[in-house]
Amino acid sequence: MQNQYNVAHREDDAFIDDLGQQGIAYVPFFPLGGFTPLQSSVLESTAKSLNATPMEVALAWLLQRSPNILLIPGTSSVEHLRQNVKAAALQLEQQTVADLNAIAAKPLADRLS
Repeated sequence: MQNQYNVAHREDDAFIDDLGQQGIAYVPFFPLGGFTPLQSSVLESTAKSLNATPMEVALAWLLQRSPNILLIPGTSSVEHLRQNVKAAALQLEQQTVADLNAIAAKPLADRLS
């Protein structure tokens, strides 16, 4: 199954859980927000505290969200590929995940501040 899904666009939360219970993979498209990168002060501050990029944190969040999520992030350079791979090694603490989960509950204007 493939739908738009990322730290800010969370309409498929229950669906992902249902698919996971059935052993069905879910591939989020636009895992980094689509044509413009996800922007959030929470994402920025989390990345800074982990010595990572916001996009690495967004991918790490997806990987930790559910074991049935499979990522196919695009890459346009070797450096971008390295960042994508680094995301798999990031371990987000429970409070960090809760902070990132809260991004989707905020109105768009608040996410950008």
